Amino acid sequence: MAVTAYSAASLHNLDVQDLGDLDAFVPNLTVYAARGSNSTVTAYIRGVGQADPLWGVDPGVGIYLDDVSIARPQGALLDVFDVERIEVLRGPQGTLYGKNTIGGAIKYVSAPLDEDFYGQASVTAGSYSQADVKASVNAPLGDSGWVMRVAAASLNHDGFGEIIDTNQPVSDKEILAARATLGYVGNPDFWARISVDWMDDQSGVRGAKMLAPNTNALINVANVPPLDDRYDMRNGMPNINDTSMDGASLSMGWNLNDAWTLKSITAFRESDTETNIDFDTLPQKIADVKAFYSDEQTSQEFQLNYDAGGRFRGVGGLYWFTGEAGGQVLNNFFNLSFGDTQGTVDTDSIAVYGEGTFDINDKWSVTGGIRYTDEEKSADVLNRCYTDATYTTLALACTAANLTPIAADFEDSERFKNFSPKLSLDYRMDENTLLYALVSQGFKSGGFNIRAQATQFPRSRLPFDDEKVTSYEIGAKNAFLDDKLFLNLAYFYNDYKDIQLSVFTSFDSNGDGVNDAFFGDFTNAGAGTVQGIELEYAWQMSEFFSLQGNMAWLDAEYDEFLTESANGTVNNIADQQKFTNAPEYSGSISAVYARPLASGGRITGRATWTHQSEVYPTTDLSEAIKQDGYSLLSAGVIWQTAGPWSFALEGKNLTDKEYRTSGYNIAALGVLTGFYGAPRTFSLSARYDF
Repeated sequence: MAVTAYSAASLHNLDVQDLGDLDAFVPNLTVYAARGSNSTVTAYIRGVGQADPLWGVDPGVGIYLDDVSIARPQGALLDVFDVERIEVLRGPQGTLYGKNTIGGAIKYVSAPLDEDFYGQASVTAGSYSQADVKASVNAPLGDSGWVMRVAAASLNHDGFGEIIDTNQPVSDKEILAARATLGYVGNPDFWARISVDWMDDQSGVRGAKMLAPNTNALINVANVPPLDDRYDMRNGMPNINDTSMDGASLSMGWNLNDAWTLKSITAFRESDTETNIDFDTLPQKIADVKAFYSDEQTSQEFQLNYDAGGRFRGVGGLYWFTGEAGGQVLNNFFNLSFGDTQGTVDTDSIAVYGEGTFDINDKWSVTGGIRYTDEEKSADVLNRCYTDATYTTLALACTAANLTPIAADFEDSERFKNFSPKLSLDYRMDENTLLYALVSQGFKSGGFNIRAQATQFPRSRLPFDDEKVTSYEIGAKNAFLDDKLFLNLAYFYNDYKDIQLSVFTSFDSNGDGVNDAFFGDFTNAGAGTVQGIELEYAWQMSEFFSLQGNMAWLDAEYDEFLTESANGTVNNIADQQKFTNAPEYSGSISAVYARPLASGGRITGRATWTHQSEVYPTTDLSEAIKQDGYSLLSAGVIWQTAGPWSFALEGKNLTDKEYRTSGYNIAALGVLTGFYGAPRTFSLSARYDF
């Protein structure tokens, strides 16, 4: 299994501030803030993921906070504070723990409880008036065996751009987050942990650049040129992009005897979002969307581990999940067409899983695993058309082809069942080399398109199918030069079927033969093949100097991509399609110089270069939104004094490279916009450990 893990110290040395910084250090990982947001995550591993944040669609990459799956992407671009480690598992997951994920998983593990009193606090000042404060404290409650741990963070910077008519900041950051844990560690055979976490994101909307003048047919703005700055906007909507997220969990573990341990994880999570998306980025009412998202989830997991120190060890578990996600989206097109999308999608899932490893001899071992999932999705959808932007009076008709005010009104449910097996063979050539071969399957359940225009397009209300992948992988994990050089090499081949894609479908709303409207559609594209090679390395070249990094090659191609024309003809256009967020080449190299000081303490200097080849971030494959290959440079110096203080000077995107992460291309509305990564920034931090 391909796994990359970074400890708290490594994350600090590499200046990883949130999950989005990880993609520079993990092969074939793409993580960034979703279009128009600052804390909603878009994540892809090996070309597998999901970019649509709307309710009812499962992510392709699982995000875990302390063993609990965060089912929705809102708020899941987690900021890094008070962390023990972050793990990235590449490939289908589901036979070891938690919820099934088809592409892989990112596990955020908070700092553990300890029977000693200690803590730390840090402040950071930087570009764009950055002002961050982080603090944590671990406090035993006398000799009772109970420990309390509290951590908090205030993360702020001014906007990278502004709404030029109002001078309001965009692409700013204003996040408060906190976690608290009360745990019992006084018995070697039993532990318990009650945890709560909270996050509130009051940042403004994310700046977007108009890539070309808007040439829509109804409102004449073709003479309005794009702005020079990649973050500035002429946005005509409220600068509100608020997300709140909180959760609570109870984890308990028992050592039943020397061989068996039992673990229970009970969790509840919820989030709410209000966001405003001005697709056209202009003050005119062309494509203005206000959205409200809400979700809640409850899960229970029982996990039984066996390890008697013999030739066999294994884990088995039962996982139950129930969740409700919903909201309302208000659409205003040209101040002439007004509609909403509202409703809920409920998910009820139960799964059993298990995995065991048998050591055939000192060199060979075999691992087998299986997961069975039974999941039901229930949708309640009501999409309507209105007379004006108050969204209170129903229109007489939605379009010339739909002479009712109802775009969609349906309730439906669909059940998805899946067996996902896993089989691997390990060969330990010697104490420094492990070879492995692995085949595994994964799936992501189907669902319903809550944006359906079912009255005019009946097929849009039909459930889309579950997505499946069969993954084949071979690899080697090596240590050379007396453990001074570590090399991990993997080749994988994924057979990917019923790929779920979110697309924009344009249509003629008034019968004049011109496509002047669109709706968000969801489809199973067909099948694809994804293969690649990943290399990770860490080389301690001398006492003070080391190199670390990764290189990745990814070849993702559609074998089948079916579309249906107006006359019902089905065409395979696989040769015209490309995978999104799947650069062919990517990699990074970090040079680190770390030296103890004669006066005590330590000085560490780092320079990191990252590169990725061209990428299509959106399913419409717009050449204007496509990002050509680019490189980024970052560097930092950390001074750890002989005492409790440490200081860090960090710089990111030192060449101030302009690069797009996503965008919108909606021809029916004249919309062509791009969202960009962060500009050049510098920061200075001071940390005190006690």
